[in-house]
Amino acid sequence: MRIATWNVNSVNARLETVVRWFEEAKPDVACLQEIKCVDEKFPAEAFERLGYNIAVHGQKSYNGVAILSKTPLEDVRKGLPVFEDIGGDGDDHARYLEAVVSGPQPVRVASIYLPNGNPIGTEKFAYKLSWMGRLHRHAQNLLALEEPFALVGDYNVIPEPRDAEFPANWTTDALFQPESRRAFRALKNLGLTEAYLQADGAPGAYTFWDYQAGAWQRNNGIRIDHALLSPQAADRLLGVSIHRDVRAWEKPSDHVPLVVELDA
Repeated sequence: MRIATWNVNSVNARLETVVRWFEEAKPDVACLQEIKCVDEKFPAEAFERLGYNIAVHGQKSYNGVAILSKTPLEDVRKGLPVFEDIGGDGDDHARYLEAVVSGPQPVRVASIYLPNGNPIGTEKFAYKLSWMGRLHRHAQNLLALEEPFALVGDYNVIPEPRDAEFPANWTTDALFQPESRRAFRALKNLGLTEAYLQADGAPGAYTFWDYQAGAWQRNNGIRIDHALLSPQAADRLLGVSIHRDVRAWEKPSDHVPLVVELDA
């Protein structure tokens, strides 16, 4: 089972590129982020023609997540739960979508678009950390189910200096703050496996290059798209690939697909 995650940076604006990748890569499951459209405007027909079942949690012009699967999707959840004891009363940002991918060995997957958090020292950064706290609590509850699941997506966190070509450029950015990195570490320390580090771990494997200042040409990249696996899913991990070449295609997203392969 190949589970992909990709921040497409507007699915309609880059539909030709996205469909081309689906036709070539043929993922069994794909979690998309930053689709930037309401549910009704998601180009479902283009993917249904390729045999995908679709769940969408969209938002006009911003955010938005989707899950596409070759098999039916069940137990669909839109948005993170609200936990009164840790603060936060939910939000109207479409950033989290979860579903069970049916089959002989079902897998629960979540498409995550974690808040950027910039600029630091503002409500936006506080929102990022609060959102990560809610994700942490929800992951705890999922682990209690003792089932295979994958929390994949654009986490907007650079975990370590090795995950940036020029770490010094990010010291004042919310993606690389000690609080952001600590929250990401705490999430993994619940007992989740970071798929890329487990399967490969080589430095320089970036998933994002900014459109500005020749970042792609200078390989000024960062690794912010991640796949965290429950123990039951990690036991089935066969490999991880980053489809770096897609960044060089015409009209690309600033992110590239990350694909996790699990034993079916």
